[in-house]
Amino acid sequence: MAGYAPRGVHGQTVEALAHRVLSGALREGATLDLGALQAELGVSLTALRESLKVLAAKGMVDARQKRGTFIRPRTDWNLLDADVLRWQFQSATAAASDAGPPLLRDLDEVRGIVEPAAVRLAAERRTDADLAALERALEAMCEAADGAPEAVEADLTFHRALLAASHNELLERMEMVISTVRAARDRLVHGPGHHPLDPVPSHRAVLDAVRARDADAAEEAMRGLLAQAAQDVALLRERPPGRGDAPRKGRGELRDQPQRKPQPENIGKGHPLSG
Repeated sequence: MAGYAPRGVHGQTVEALAHRVLSGALREGATLDLGALQAELGVSLTALRESLKVLAAKGMVDARQKRGTFIRPRTDWNLLDADVLRWQFQSATAAASDAGPPLLRDLDEVRGIVEPAAVRLAAERRTDADLAALERALEAMCEAADGAPEAVEADLTFHRALLAASHNELLERMEMVISTVRAARDRLVHGPGHHPLDPVPSHRAVLDAVRARDADAAEEAMRGLLAQAAQDVALLRERPPGRGDAPRKGRGELRDQPQRKPQPENIGKGHPLSG
């Protein structure tokens, strides 16, 4: 697959073209006027063609004799490609009137199918090395400042480690799909005025069940975590930025408290990184 650096003229051209396709400004089936695009984007024809090669590798465009370069049907796009997922999220967020583009709904549904099953396998198959990786990720979540990039990465690392602990190579590869959208989601749901609960307790409950090799408890803990994560997006729609509740306890204050299964009345008050 053709790669590209996200910066520089080439990267900027790829991004601009991708967003026009995803937004519908360049419609499926449309034949591109390369001369007009070149003038509009202010790039050389060589740079434009090289950028289109990146989109072609992702199934978004194609070129034929007598027809020229055209936008392929969405059914041909590599929708699981990390860049395509990121572009979809960015385009949907920019166009949406609320904070919940459809891609987030799709993510919640995929996670609800994949992660409870994966965590059951993790409870049955985990090794000491898997536990160590999960514990390191959880500790990083404890130490990261609320909303910091380090907190997002620690959360993603925890879920990657869970999929790896399933010792199923196909499930491990699902990380590429889930993490791309989750990273964008985590940055979206963490906005001014939102002070949800520390994400560490719900993640620790999953880890404790995996450590105990209790597959039923691990699945239950994961489903509770996912329910809370889904409600985080709904919370954004209900509470405009800057009008959140008073700050709640931080990570350190909750780190050593006994864990409880999330109760229905508490779902939706979770930390934006609770998923």
